[in-house]
Amino acid sequence: MTNRLSQETSSTISTLNDLAKLADYSLMDTLNCDPDATENGVDHEPRQVFSGHYVPVNPTPIQNPEYIAHSRHFFAELGFADSLAESADFISLFSGNVSQVPEPMRKVGWATGYALSIYGTEYIQQCPFQTGNGYGDGRAVSVLEAVINGQRWEMQLKGGGRTPYCRGADGRAVLRSSIREFLAQEHMHALAVPTSRSLSLYVSKTETVQRPWYSQGSYSENPDRMVSEAVAISTRVAQSFLRIGQLELFARRTRKNEHPNALAELEKIVLHLIDREYADVVDPQLSLADKVIVLAQEFQSRLMSLVANWIRVGFCQGNFNSDNCAAGGFTLDYGPFGFCDVFNPYYQPWTGGGQHFSFMNQPNAAQSNFDMFCSALRPLLASHQDQLSALDKIQNEFPKAMHKQLETMWMAKLGLDQTLSLESNTSTAYSELLSELEMLMSQIPIDYTIFFRELSSIPDDITPLKKSFYQGLTIKRANDSEPQKRDEKEEDKRWSEWLEKWKSLLNGSHEEISKQMKLVNPKYILREWFVMPAYQQAAAGDYTLVRELQDVMTQPYAEQSKEVEDKYYRLKPLEFFSVGGVSHLSCSS
Repeated sequence: MTNRLSQETSSTISTLNDLAKLADYSLMDTLNCDPDATENGVDHEPRQVFSGHYVPVNPTPIQNPEYIAHSRHFFAELGFADSLAESADFISLFSGNVSQVPEPMRKVGWATGYALSIYGTEYIQQCPFQTGNGYGDGRAVSVLEAVINGQRWEMQLKGGGRTPYCRGADGRAVLRSSIREFLAQEHMHALAVPTSRSLSLYVSKTETVQRPWYSQGSYSENPDRMVSEAVAISTRVAQSFLRIGQLELFARRTRKNEHPNALAELEKIVLHLIDREYADVVDPQLSLADKVIVLAQEFQSRLMSLVANWIRVGFCQGNFNSDNCAAGGFTLDYGPFGFCDVFNPYYQPWTGGGQHFSFMNQPNAAQSNFDMFCSALRPLLASHQDQLSALDKIQNEFPKAMHKQLETMWMAKLGLDQTLSLESNTSTAYSELLSELEMLMSQIPIDYTIFFRELSSIPDDITPLKKSFYQGLTIKRANDSEPQKRDEKEEDKRWSEWLEKWKSLLNGSHEEISKQMKLVNPKYILREWFVMPAYQQAAAGDYTLVRELQDVMTQPYAEQSKEVEDKYYRLKPLEFFSVGGVSHLSCSS
């Protein structure tokens, strides 16, 4: 693999044949295949998978695929010609047909199994076999690994049809959810948040599936009708799609001694993770036990940084289980995600998510996932007491280190000099300022993104900040019995006092501070009420708004045209509050 990674792409990739030359299937070539799998990939019925790291499976092509969009930015990074996205053989492959791919590409894809833990509790109940051997990629099928410009990429079809892990579902993704994920991944990358990437998006002109969804303007918490929706396939790309849940699966089998190769399979997948995601920081000359410690330390750092970045940009993952947590430390699996409009520490876009996965609880969810990550590594350290103690120390440091990471993030959002934060007087003033800000934001309805963007200009008074104020809106918070009455004059006074305190702590040129703040406080975010009309128009065959959002949301920090600003830099209309599919959504996709 090392030699392959040193190769460079010397020219533009303009055909599928060009791409095929770069194929290199590290996962299938180095990990164990399920011994009960078929060789031809015809393996689409739900079944238990007892061992092996992956199952060969053919994706199910969508019927009559039509091009919607591709990521021009990512294509450019990969060296792909834009024309490739609309070429017949590229469309065929990335809408699910692997039967005609050029060699050395393979005419089979693969799916993987993983375990489920929710907030540190292991679950097997949702598995139809009540064993946990049915969890995994139910509708995500990887079809290619390629080494491009020295970087390995795995390309995975979301909505690629049934796999052995589909648990009776149809294996499809609908146009609505596919547009959301396609736009969100590239938006998050532009926000400088680690994430899987979007490659392409195709929709079937003839194939539909039934899904529960909301009636127009419905205030129902859960979908109130069944709708027929077009199926689509989006291709997401990452260095790997290894999840904490995969490590957990093999650790559980090891602890239970479920088969003779269980420990060896756990060791193999951990080493594969290091090779795919951490080769630049883990010395290959180290012993396995020492590699595990470096891995744990580095993953902790990445995970904490990821969650701090989520909060920085107002993102809530919604369903942050360990099986939705990439072991590489990036954002994975855009299901019931959302971006805050009104700041609410308990903001949760998913009706099935609960407060434990809400916006400001994401650091706690991350810690639970990190605990499961460490638990999965422990069997490899059973005879290495020094490394076990080192792992305990890393795990126990998570709360304190996470707090420090969040503090650093808030200092950057507020333009405060972090070099002064070690001084006792300044540190106390910073803490008081931040506590007061969090209280004000929790008590008074403000738009999270607009507030910090306006603050980034360091205004003379609160007049510009009032662009972010939801006047006349009362919100019932999670711990309130009734919505709180508002005194807007008193609110303005409190904000004015806080603004003066904040400005008194700024250290240096306001012009330079403002410039730096605008690099961490975005102007544009992918609000659900922007996306809804885009997928509604796309359902009628009009992709104009999807492509417009793609352009705007890949420049989230830029000062764009007045037309764009008027359209996308504004408060959420009051009529959208509490509307199903806009203010909240089910996991249906």
